[in-house]
Amino acid sequence: MKKQRKSSRPKDRKSRHNTEQQQANGVSPERRKFLRLGRNIGIAAVLLGGTGYVFAQNFASMRHEHDLTRVGNGRPTVVQIHDPQCSLCRSLQADTRKALDMFEDGELDYVVANIRTAKGKTFQNRYGVPHVTLLLFDGKGDLQEVLQGQRGAYELRNHFQALLDG
Repeated sequence: MKKQRKSSRPKDRKSRHNTEQQQANGVSPERRKFLRLGRNIGIAAVLLGGTGYVFAQNFASMRHEHDLTRVGNGRPTVVQIHDPQCSLCRSLQADTRKALDMFEDGELDYVVANIRTAKGKTFQNRYGVPHVTLLLFDGKGDLQEVLQGQRGAYELRNHFQALLDG
């Protein structure tokens, strides 16, 4: 019985055919890898850029919402005395946002006084109120009403409308 020699050519005809076709088209395997890498880097850059943009927008929005200097800026303002670790505070915040969505943009300002920060705690102490409280200010910055405790969105809407009506 004769011994068979192993062929040095690829066993897979498709693989050999694709390699030959790529070389005939002028696209080497190294170039194809480089182009694939460039495509993947481009996709990653777009995804990271989009994520970064969303994060930056969210950060800017949060920073604006915690800016206590907006009280008395000529627009009626709702200030929530808020503890982010309190479930009642988070619930009141959700209801407040629902009530504010019933108004046109720019009619009312909404500011959060986070009592876990020095500025928020100072603001809370100035008015002597506990957390889970909303303070309603007119456009001049004068306190008009204090709402303590949990309230529904429609009840809050009525209080906010009364603040706008003056």
